Amino acid sequence: MRKMQAKKRYVLVIICCAFLAYCYLGGYRLKWLQTVFRMRVPKNPDILPCYHQLHYQYAGSDSSASGEDSLIPDDDLHAAPAHELRYRDNGALSSIGGGSRAGVTEDRATAAKTCRMETCFDFSKCDNKNFLVYVYPPEPLNSLGAPPPISQNYQKIISAIQESRYHTTDPELACLFVLGIDTLDRDSLSEDFVRNVPSRLQRLPHWNHGRNHIIFNLYSGTWPDYNENGLGFDTGQAILAKASMSVQSVRPDFDVSIPLFHKQFPLRGGNTGFVVSNNFPANKKYLLAFKGKRYVHGIGSETRNSLFHLHNARDLVLVTTCKHGKSWRDMQDARCDEDNREYDRYDYETLLQNSTFCLVPRGRRLGSFRFLEALQAGCIPVLLSNSWVLPFQSKIDWKQAAIWADERLLLQVPDIVRSISASRILSLRQQTQVLWERYFSSIEKIVFTTFEIIRERLPDYPHRNGLTWNSSPGALLTIPTFSDTPRRFPFQLDTLGITPGLNYTAVIFVQIGTQLTPNTALYKLVKSISKSQFVDKILILWASDRVVPSKKRWPSIGHIPLQIISGSTSEDRPSISQRFYPHEHIETDAVLSLDEDAILNTDELDFAYQVWRDFPDRIVGYPARAHFWDDSKNAWGYTSKWTNYYSIVLTGAAFYHRYYNYLYTNWLSYLLLKTVQQSSNCEDILMNLLVSHVTRKPPVKVTQRKGYKDRESGRSPWNDPDHFIQRQSCLNTFAAVFGYMPLLRTNLRLDPVLYRDSVSNLRKKYRQIELVGS
Repeated sequence: MRKMQAKKRYVLVIICCAFLAYCYLGGYRLKWLQTVFRMRVPKNPDILPCYHQLHYQYAGSDSSASGEDSLIPDDDLHAAPAHELRYRDNGALSSIGGGSRAGVTEDRATAAKTCRMETCFDFSKCDNKNFLVYVYPPEPLNSLGAPPPISQNYQKIISAIQESRYHTTDPELACLFVLGIDTLDRDSLSEDFVRNVPSRLQRLPHWNHGRNHIIFNLYSGTWPDYNENGLGFDTGQAILAKASMSVQSVRPDFDVSIPLFHKQFPLRGGNTGFVVSNNFPANKKYLLAFKGKRYVHGIGSETRNSLFHLHNARDLVLVTTCKHGKSWRDMQDARCDEDNREYDRYDYETLLQNSTFCLVPRGRRLGSFRFLEALQAGCIPVLLSNSWVLPFQSKIDWKQAAIWADERLLLQVPDIVRSISASRILSLRQQTQVLWERYFSSIEKIVFTTFEIIRERLPDYPHRNGLTWNSSPGALLTIPTFSDTPRRFPFQLDTLGITPGLNYTAVIFVQIGTQLTPNTALYKLVKSISKSQFVDKILILWASDRVVPSKKRWPSIGHIPLQIISGSTSEDRPSISQRFYPHEHIETDAVLSLDEDAILNTDELDFAYQVWRDFPDRIVGYPARAHFWDDSKNAWGYTSKWTNYYSIVLTGAAFYHRYYNYLYTNWLSYLLLKTVQQSSNCEDILMNLLVSHVTRKPPVKVTQRKGYKDRESGRSPWNDPDHFIQRQSCLNTFAAVFGYMPLLRTNLRLDPVLYRDSVSNLRKKYRQIELVGS
């Protein structure tokens, strides 16, 4: 019995020792595995961040982190495919020879991978006032006399830059350099693939290993791996403006992620968003929809091949087809025929227009055309593309316009979209339209947004806050050099809940310059303005060839300052556009723009000013005009006839915010200003297009006035029979440069209380308005 008990004790001791040995060796191995795979096991699993939080932070973005570990993601959602890891280790140096040269090049390549603006960008080339971009000229014809290959989209990018204020023809003045070599499509199987790029780069006179250069790219890599870094050349220290970027490859605060767009994408303007009303609740026929290709095998196939699990043909419509490519029959699987039949039942455009959410799964690459298509349609994107850096993510808060899902948790997507409240759906949909119209509707906007993101990285250039970037009219139309406070921008006042500054500056543009007597329109106009209780200053812009009248000839205006500026014609500032120059004498938010022959009394001025205070982001005034589409001429028409609508309020008698003077002078394309200069006309139409482009709102007309001009002046350009023909030509030129027609029609007219009512005039606040003949 004792022997049996002793054996049991020995067996128990052996088992305990084996268990302790297993725990010790197993724990050591676990620690070793953590070291190899850089795994981080949190002490408290309850505080694990969700995927949504992880995605919106770059790997290694913590400034306090140091060493190699700071660049390793915390989640295997960010783990790079094996072929990309091999490329990072060997691919970038595969074409480099041995010896000391290889060592130098290896150091350069390593430095380029960790580029930041402080290490790979020369700030001394940049001027805070003018952010200039140089585009390399086209390469000379080859031996066969053929021009260098360039795709349609890359030509649009170059055209957008060359026709903008960013462009300079002097490389010594440039802050940024754009290649004349087409780098958009680096898929070696594509017809747009440009060969021998490395040798071409070395021939560029200012290449300098890519410093201060920007490279645009939409497609990288090719079958079967579609390597994200497979551009086929060393980008060096150049900034990448690239589609389908991942958090593993992007260099934070250096590279810029751009959207993927198709070959028919417009150069400028672009179509507006499809959401025409803000109906509530915002639910549509389908809750979630997707229609597109699926890949039977290869990279990007897993997600799309599983979508049939979610399709119920009722509120969830997710249909795919494997019927694409030349050899799809040879590669098809058991589901292909059934999927193809279901796929043909639905129209893609109909799904876009009638779905609340649109699924945007990754394809062969992380990005997809459907992302921009969903934004335009107001169909809230549901993203299934782990580790994708969304376009302009450093500035745009995509949580306000899109929903993130996890590729590994595909079956949870229906529950996610069903859990979103109706109010948030409406908010998300509205934000898709803001982002589409302000940043993504044209190649021009995508390129300019890229430049502005880089520009804000300059040390001394003022930054626009998140509210500016993520609300209308967006960062492209908010110039931070105008003011360092949002309360100075007219479109921010309503959001901030504040009113514009008190009083206004009257700016009278004198082009004819008739003799100044108490009976002339100009004399009477100055007298009327001086009696206004809201006027701060009167500014006379004298653009006439006649001599400026002496001070004693002007009416007595009491304490109101009268400043006379004698204009001069120059190429930089066309004379007719001087009326919209941001003169330093204009210190009030409100500007009253007047022609010298305007006939307005004090009550009319005060009433229009009070109306403008309620609409500080619009033009508010008296004379109205309209535009229309003329089918017979296939062009825009301009009319002064009385209709039941209008779209233009002439600046010969109108209030507007002084910020629009700054935009007119410093933002508008030189092509637009040159049109005004050559015609000596149409500056008021151009100002209306500018304000409507910024606000996407029509102007506001006050009271019913048939005539606001002094008709006694025979030299008035209004009497020219070619006047309307010229203005109609201007209107079409402006619309072509904008890329669309910004003007909007309206039927609104605001009158004083009791206006035209059959009551005693003593009961009316603005008594003089009805005394003027109309």
